[in-house]
Amino acid sequence: MFKKVLIANRGEIAVRIIRACRELGLHTVAVYSEADRGALHAEIADEAVCIGPAASAESYLNVRAIIGACEITGADAIHPGFGFLSENASFARTCEKCGITFIGPDSKSIEMLGDKAAAKQAMKAAGVPVIPGSEGAVKTMEDAKRIADEMGYPVMVKASAGGGGRGIRVVESADKLELQISAAKQEALTAFGNDEIYIEKLVVNPKHIEIQILADSFGNVISLGERDCSMQRRNQKVLEEAPSTIIDEKTRAAMGKAACAAAKVCGYKNAGTIEFLVDKDLHFYFMEMNTRIQVEHPITEEVTGVDIVKEQLKIAAGEKLSYKQKDITLHGHAIECRINAENPEMNFMPSPGVIDSLFIPGGPGIRVDTAVYQGYEITPYYDSMIAKLIVHGRDRDEAIAKMKWALSEFIVDGVHTNVDFQLKLIRTKAFEKGDYDNGFLNRVQIV
Repeated sequence: MFKKVLIANRGEIAVRIIRACRELGLHTVAVYSEADRGALHAEIADEAVCIGPAASAESYLNVRAIIGACEITGADAIHPGFGFLSENASFARTCEKCGITFIGPDSKSIEMLGDKAAAKQAMKAAGVPVIPGSEGAVKTMEDAKRIADEMGYPVMVKASAGGGGRGIRVVESADKLELQISAAKQEALTAFGNDEIYIEKLVVNPKHIEIQILADSFGNVISLGERDCSMQRRNQKVLEEAPSTIIDEKTRAAMGKAACAAAKVCGYKNAGTIEFLVDKDLHFYFMEMNTRIQVEHPITEEVTGVDIVKEQLKIAAGEKLSYKQKDITLHGHAIECRINAENPEMNFMPSPGVIDSLFIPGGPGIRVDTAVYQGYEITPYYDSMIAKLIVHGRDRDEAIAKMKWALSEFIVDGVHTNVDFQLKLIRTKAFEKGDYDNGFLNRVQIV
């Protein structure tokens, strides 16, 4: 086992990783920007190093500064969390060259799976169902028109690199194809430095279901059940639940088997998530693989009892998985609401400012992952998520009841938040029945 872990991230995920390291007796190093000088992760780590100005490009994305912080402190491992450099193959490769353990998959796996077109080819080779689409990146507009015509509209234009819902366009008819491809390519180039796109058939009104996997260096791969991430606004997840209301035991087993096959064909190691689209007939199709810990990992931890972050650390240290597939059973139901500093009445505009007062709910089955505190200043430089409210109940009805009162008790004064929006969402008949899909928030106004 390595001795000192540098967390190349900020906010609640950095705090989460620091706590897991402490349980394993590992020394921790936090890095922080000038804007995060008073941040919780910098306060609770054993050591903290300032790595640059507020701008992410000069701090949390600054590879030289992060590697330099390892050299200064003697850190022999890096956990990238999610976002920032977590899926950057070049960063993972730099860690490998410097003899620093990267707590995640190797650079080759990140590189292959980060290219959606290449990942799709790998999944087809492994026998994993994929959405019908172009064979790799589309090179010319003529090819794009031919492929779309052959598949039939509607289709989706998607960026080969990146994620987070960017570089994606739905095309309803042939006359809109060229315009939407141009828009997707420009957005992808700006966001990822790569304007390659591919085209795939649009699955109408699907569910977004993802499977959490863990894989070690000894060829062992297990799946930890599914998460339903279909409640999205502008391709961004709003809340998640586990297990899904639509997935039966037969489909769960088939999806888990496919996810493990996907990991094995890529020689994947550590924690990863395979995302699928599932139609009304429970046909599932590979969408992409996230080569990092997910924001929504706590709900899987709650229903399985597996500490995913601690498993990440152990796997990276060369240990075998602590569990076999037969050990994984799902208990009860869990829901996670993402609490953001934003104003839903102003088109979800970010709401930076100082938290004047704060009350975080607690009690049986309530978990809050956060890095904010009373007097904390939310700056405009980073993602607006300030907390994750997670509940666990014996069944879905109990979990919903817990979430309703937990949201009602969650108080954040000084900035706008989406707490009331989440409460209204939880109270909708559609959510209570589990009758929602990826496009629900695009069709329904939550007031």
